[in-house]
Amino acid sequence: MQNFKLVLCYDGTRYRGWQKQGNTGNTIQGRMEALLSRLLSQEIELAGSGRTDAGVHARRQVCSFHADTGRNCEELLRELRTHLPEDIGAVSLEPALPRFHARLSCTGKTYVYRIWNSAAPNVFRRRYMLQLPDRLDLVAMERAARLLLGRHDFSAYCSLKKLKKSPVRELRELRIVQAGEEVRLIFTGDGFLYNMVRILTGTLLEVGLHQRTAESVLSALESRDRALAGPAAPAHGLTLWDVNYEGEK
Repeated sequence: MQNFKLVLCYDGTRYRGWQKQGNTGNTIQGRMEALLSRLLSQEIELAGSGRTDAGVHARRQVCSFHADTGRNCEELLRELRTHLPEDIGAVSLEPALPRFHARLSCTGKTYVYRIWNSAAPNVFRRRYMLQLPDRLDLVAMERAARLLLGRHDFSAYCSLKKLKKSPVRELRELRIVQAGEEVRLIFTGDGFLYNMVRILTGTLLEVGLHQRTAESVLSALESRDRALAGPAAPAHGLTLWDVNYEGEK
C-alpha cells in the first residue's frame, strides 16, 4: 500500500466546500475521491490539509491518500488532469512517507482574503474578491491586527458554539497589503478554527470602516464571546494560499 501526496488548486465558486457530504456529491473531496477511485479501481479516501467553506478557493490544498497500485505518479497525474473539470487543478503528485498525513502532519497554513476597495467595478475578479466601495482606514486595521497576533483562545472568532478540540491557536502573521485598489489580508498560523479567518476579516473590515475601534478586537478576543466579534466576511474573497510541513522551505 503506497502513500501519496497530492497538491490541488481550485475555484470554489460552484462547490459546497471541501468536505464530502451525504446529501451532495458536489464537494471537492467528494469529486476527487470518486475520480481517484475510478482511475485506481479501488475505494480511495482522501485527506485534506483542512476544510474550506462553500465558495472558498485554494491556491495550494495538500491532500494524502493510500492506494494499492503500481502506477507511477507521472502517469496518474496526467490522467487526473485529463478528467478533472476546469475549476479543479492537479498541481503535483508524489510518493509520500508512510506516516505522512495531509492534516495531521501540517505545521502551518496561510490564507489570503482579497478586497477590491473601489467604487469602480472589477467584473473580472468578482469571484475572488469582496467588492467594497467605501475606503478602508488601513492604519486602524493594522493597529487592530497587531493586537491579535500570538497564541490565544480564539473562541470569539469561531462560528461553532461547542468545540471538540482546544480553541487555542497561534496567529503568527496578519499582514495588510495594498496594491492599487486591491487590499489583501494575509493570515498565517498553526491552524484555524471554523470560519475564523472570515470572522477576523469581517471584524477588521468594521475597524477599517470606523464601525468599531481597533481596541475592540482585543476586547472580543479576551471575552471569548462570539457576539462581540464582527460578522464573517463573504466566502468568495478567501483563498487557502499555502500549507506548510516539517522540513519544507
